[in-house]
Amino acid sequence: MPTRKLPQAGTPPLVLHIIYRFAVGGLENGLVNLINATPPERYRHAVLALDKVTEFSQRITQAGVPILCLNRKPGLDWASYMRAWKVIRELKPAIVHTRNLPGLEYVIPTFCAGVRVRIHGEHGRDVFDQYGTDGRINFFRKLLSPFVHHYTTVSADLANWLATELAIPQTRITQICNGVDLQRFCPRVGRRGDVGPPSFWNPDCFIVGTVGRMEPVKNQILLVRAFLHALSHSETVRDRLRLAMIGEGTQREQCRHLLQAAGVEHLTWVPGAIGGVADFLRNLDLFVLPSLAEGISNTILEAMASGVPVVATRVGGNPELVEDGITGTLTASQDVGGLARAILKYATDPALAQRQGSAGRRRVERRFSLDVMVDGYLNTYDRILNRHKRYCSLEPAVGGNRFGIPPAREVE
Repeated sequence: MPTRKLPQAGTPPLVLHIIYRFAVGGLENGLVNLINATPPERYRHAVLALDKVTEFSQRITQAGVPILCLNRKPGLDWASYMRAWKVIRELKPAIVHTRNLPGLEYVIPTFCAGVRVRIHGEHGRDVFDQYGTDGRINFFRKLLSPFVHHYTTVSADLANWLATELAIPQTRITQICNGVDLQRFCPRVGRRGDVGPPSFWNPDCFIVGTVGRMEPVKNQILLVRAFLHALSHSETVRDRLRLAMIGEGTQREQCRHLLQAAGVEHLTWVPGAIGGVADFLRNLDLFVLPSLAEGISNTILEAMASGVPVVATRVGGNPELVEDGITGTLTASQDVGGLARAILKYATDPALAQRQGSAGRRRVERRFSLDVMVDGYLNTYDRILNRHKRYCSLEPAVGGNRFGIPPAREVE
C-alpha cells in the first residue's frame, strides 16, 4: 500500500468527485451547487470526469477546483483504470465520492491508490435498468460493495432499493435530498415576462412547461399526447392552452412532428436548450414531469421554488417531492388521459394553481433548500472521516482562469 501522510495543519481535506460526464444534468447541477456552497476552510473539491467536460463546468465559481478528464473510450477501457489510479495518487484526496454506475467501477483504482474513505452516491438507476432489477448489474454492484465505506442517495426510493435489492445495511446509507437555490429560483412578481413566441405573451394564456433531456426515459412524448388530448376538450381551453418544452435530445424532433401533424405547432414552443431556465420556470402556470423513472428531480424542486404547481408521474422519488393534492398532482406512468385531466384541472381553475404553487414554495423552503443539502453532505463527510483519522491530503490547488477554475485537462 502507498505511504499515507497526515494533512498539513490548516489544510482542509480534499474530496474528489468521480462522475461520468461533466455536462448539463441534475447530478452535475447538484455537484456544482455543493462545490460552490462549501466553505473553503472546511473542504476542498476536485472533479474527475470519465467521458468529457463541457462548458457546464464553468458554473463552478469556487476558486482552485481542479477539473480533470479521463477521456474514457467506449466500452471496457482497461487503461482508464490505470489513468484514474495515477490521478488519485497525484491528488491524494481524503475522500473519493463516486456517482452512479459508471463511477462505481472506479472504487477499485481508488482502493488501490490507498484512499481511506470511499463513498458512493446513487442519483438514479442506470438508463438500461430503470427499475434496478437487472441481475447482472446488481451482481456487479454487490461485488464492489465491500470497497465502499458509505452510500448516499438522493431519495428514499433509492435508499430502500440499496437495502432490499443489494442488501446494503441501513447504517451504511444516508439519504441527502437535492437542494435548490431559493434566491435564483423564486416566484414571479407582477405580470408574466416574455416567454416563447408572440402567441405566448397573451396574459390570458395558460402555459404548461417542462425542462429536461428529451430522451425516452423523460417521456416528453406522453406530455405531447396529453396536451393534444386536453386541447380537444373545448374551444375555450384550446384558445388559452400553450405548451413549452425546453431541452435537447433524440425525442425532440418526434415531439415536434406530432405537434405539426396535429396542426397545433403555433400553440407550442420547442426551442431546444435555452439560457435563463429560472426566468422560464417562474413564468409558467404549470410544470409537468412525465418521466418513466426518476431519482430526485432538480427541475421539480426548481419549479416548486418558483411557485409553480407540479404534475408528475408517480415514479421514483417524485412522490417524495410532490404532495398529491397539496403542491401538485401525481399521475400514473403512461396514462395519457390522467395527465390530460390533470392539466385541464389547473387550466380551468387558476386559483387552485396559485394556491398549490405557493404551497410548493413553502415546502421547498422547509425541506429542500440548498443549505440543507450542503449540510447533509458535509456532515456525512465529517462523520465518515472521523472513523478514519488518518487520511491523505494535497497542497491547495493554484492557478486557473478568470473564474479561478483550472481548465479541464486530459489525463495522460
